Amino acid sequence: MKKYLNTLFVTTQGAYLNKEGESVVVSVDREIRLRVPVHALSGIVCFGNVLCSPFLMRHCADHQVLISFLSENGRFLARVQGAVAGNVLLRRKQYRMADDPQACVRIAKAMLLAKAANARTVLQRAARDHADKSGMSAVETAATRIGMLMRRIRSEEDLDALRGREGDTSRVYFGVFDHLLTSQKETFFFRERNRRPPLDNMNALLSFIYTLLVHDCAGALEAVGLDPQVGFLHRDRPGRPSLALDLMEEFRPFFADRLALSLVNLRQIQGNGFRKTESGAVEMDDDTRKTLLTAYQKRKTEEMIHPFIGETAALGIFFHLQAQLLARHIRGDLDGYPPVVWK
Repeated sequence: MKKYLNTLFVTTQGAYLNKEGESVVVSVDREIRLRVPVHALSGIVCFGNVLCSPFLMRHCADHQVLISFLSENGRFLARVQGAVAGNVLLRRKQYRMADDPQACVRIAKAMLLAKAANARTVLQRAARDHADKSGMSAVETAATRIGMLMRRIRSEEDLDALRGREGDTSRVYFGVFDHLLTSQKETFFFRERNRRPPLDNMNALLSFIYTLLVHDCAGALEAVGLDPQVGFLHRDRPGRPSLALDLMEEFRPFFADRLALSLVNLRQIQGNGFRKTESGAVEMDDDTRKTLLTAYQKRKTEEMIHPFIGETAALGIFFHLQAQLLARHIRGDLDGYPPVVWK
């Protein structure tokens, strides 16, 4: 199971990855910088100008090691994967459920309730830990409003209405997100969520972490035989991993957002590690990206008790546990999908 925590991130521009025996070799200017056994990896993420040999891609595909290509600032470009794994009957059941509005509502509702509950907990903890900071009364009010929205989510039986409630919850949550930033306010502030491209440092940071989270969720879904492109909450769109986006919803507040807040509030990253391009997009430099990737991997090693299984596991394993639980629900082994609710 340790290999689930091992994703190789390649950020050095001009790097070349090739296969030597059973290992991935990373070279820069024909000098070997790293050698990693393929069996120790669950994924490879390449940022910017990073090349992979066809033989390595074939070898990784044969061993179910997902290779993702992203732009330098973390925008998803493409993914290389092997033949579809898993039980074909599971995927056929997944497709049938995705066409069933009531089945979609049941799964989407569970995921959105967990996302809302986790967002509320993030706000409540911030209000408790930073009670002396300005704006905490607004944070407490937002947490209460999210609690009210959760009751509305429970009562909805229409998928579009659920999506609307999710939008309402996000607006309340992000409406006070700036109050959770307690240091470096001159360079890290939050006015509203923007993306494609991100227009400020905080949005660039969040978008980058979300991209990594989607990659991990997609890999976990592939590992249990589900199709990450066919979701229940997010609409189908060519090239979009809708089910991976579904799965990541419950992880956004307590895994991704808290990581971003910690990096800023503890000054582990600095505002001078970001730059604005001519198009207005904000990008981070190599050192900041490496710091973030290291923190992301460390975050995946932190442990907590899984609320459904009742056992302690690393957070990086949670993506795979949730994918397994979702697969069991789709097969009919579980009456409902049990999402992760952070305490």
